[in-house]
Amino acid sequence: MLKKVKVILVVSAVISVMVLGFISVTLADKKPTVVVVLKEGDSQYWSIMRAGMEKGFKDFDIDGKVMVPSESTTQGQADLLMKTYKEKPDVIITAPIGSSVSPTLESFTDVPILLVNNDIPMKNKTAYIGTNNLELGKKAGAFLASQLQPGNKIAILGGELSNSVFRERIEGAKISLQNAGIKIAYLKTGIPNDTKTIQSVIKKLIRDQPDIKGVVTTHDRIALPVIKELKEQGLLIPVIGPDGLSEMVELIADETIPGTVGQNPYDMGYLSVETAMKVIKGENVEKFVDSGVEIIIKENSQQRLNFYEKIMK
Repeated sequence: MLKKVKVILVVSAVISVMVLGFISVTLADKKPTVVVVLKEGDSQYWSIMRAGMEKGFKDFDIDGKVMVPSESTTQGQADLLMKTYKEKPDVIITAPIGSSVSPTLESFTDVPILLVNNDIPMKNKTAYIGTNNLELGKKAGAFLASQLQPGNKIAILGGELSNSVFRERIEGAKISLQNAGIKIAYLKTGIPNDTKTIQSVIKKLIRDQPDIKGVVTTHDRIALPVIKELKEQGLLIPVIGPDGLSEMVELIADETIPGTVGQNPYDMGYLSVETAMKVIKGENVEKFVDSGVEIIIKENSQQRLNFYEKIMK
């Protein structure tokens, strides 16, 4: 009987060791999880950012995924964020549609939240990874001013001022333009990403301000139709669109426009995943991780186009 008991104890001990060993190996093999919730995904800008994130998942050995709400609305994104939170990933990265999603994000008290692309006020934000939009605006204004003479008139065309990104870009552009002695003769905001509407705005601009010498926009979706309409009207003047997308860069390469400023959405995506990994490891991270802004001119335009071609394959 005693011998049987000893055998049972030995077998139990062996099984326990095996089970603990299996659990240890399983835990060791478990990758950190990061879920990204963007606000949209149907443009080149977001595709480039996504490519940067996917490279980050691979480099840092992260089980990561990028999601987009079926409807690009505050409620649609909030619902997707809530669903994501219930999955309990190690980190959530999101590009918020606006400050209206703050209450949803602030309810996620036990999962670190990283914001990418646009910053919003939040109590529990771990970090913001993206562009300093005030500085971007300053660079855009300074670059346009470098193509003009003091006293020249320009126009500023932008999206909704409720979007802090657009508001800061306009503010920055105004500072540089006014410092350079450039006159802001026309300012219109709240412009939708609609070609017909933008064409109508430009026709009115040319009619009201025929001596306009340049245009600053808050994003490329406005800049591109502006350039097209100006060209059709026989005007080849500098137009700044701050996203640096391939269609804008191509216009620089063929000398339709002298240059622009460009964000770095690929770096933005990669840095957001790198920051998530630092958070998972318990490392301190900066509250603002700057993905930078570049001046794009003919001399470096092909380099950016080649990079886009490589990552978008």
